[in-house]
Amino acid sequence: MHSDSPALVVVAHGSRDPRALRTITRLLDRVRELRPGVDVRLGHIEISEPLLSATLDGLGPGRAVLVPLLLGRGVHIKRDLPAFAAGATLLDTRIAAPLGPHPLLVEALYERLVEAGWPVHDADDRTYRARSGTGVVLAAAGSRDPEFAADTRRTAELLSVRLGGVPVVPAYASAAAPTVPEALRALADRGRHRTAVASCFTAPGYFATRAATSAPWIAAAPLGAHPAMARLLLHRYDEALASP
Repeated sequence: MHSDSPALVVVAHGSRDPRALRTITRLLDRVRELRPGVDVRLGHIEISEPLLSATLDGLGPGRAVLVPLLLGRGVHIKRDLPAFAAGATLLDTRIAAPLGPHPLLVEALYERLVEAGWPVHDADDRTYRARSGTGVVLAAAGSRDPEFAADTRRTAELLSVRLGGVPVVPAYASAAAPTVPEALRALADRGRHRTAVASCFTAPGYFATRAATSAPWIAAAPLGAHPAMARLLLHRYDEALASP
């Protein structure tokens, strides 16, 4: 990439938890290390600063790609980002797809589970038998948009494959069902009593913390500044630039 490449504007939701901004800042630093010729900025939809409108105003005339730090389709993708882009009259903007579903997202989810204590695959029979009672709840923020639920289900399916067929049930912190406790009970009803919670959240915050406290076994950390997340942001950026 050359220095005249469009700016990459990472669009986060915003959070009152100060850990969120620190985490996202580290993630953007990783993106800059991978693509030093691109101007990487941050803008929030609400709550946190800098707000996306201020970030876009600060860019002035030129080109920018808005890459949502969001894990599925929903109102922010379909309504809010186009509205922000339309308001940036001095910029030629493109909006990238959300981060999920995608194999890089699944790799980050998997590695966070391993970091939390998930047993890595091997050929040992005892490990296989122990896994027969395991299950995973994929905890996500939630949305009333059915396409968000479809994206989350697809991510759960891909994670199940990555885990060697262990069942993965999507669950939501708000606005949709099932909740994390409901999904855990559903797995227990299927004989899956050794259950983990995979955190399909980009940064620490209220929802991620609440989901983790429900875990009867292990709870993965939020995706955060995982290297696969930085690569995925750049993949969506490149994808948006390559589209007609």
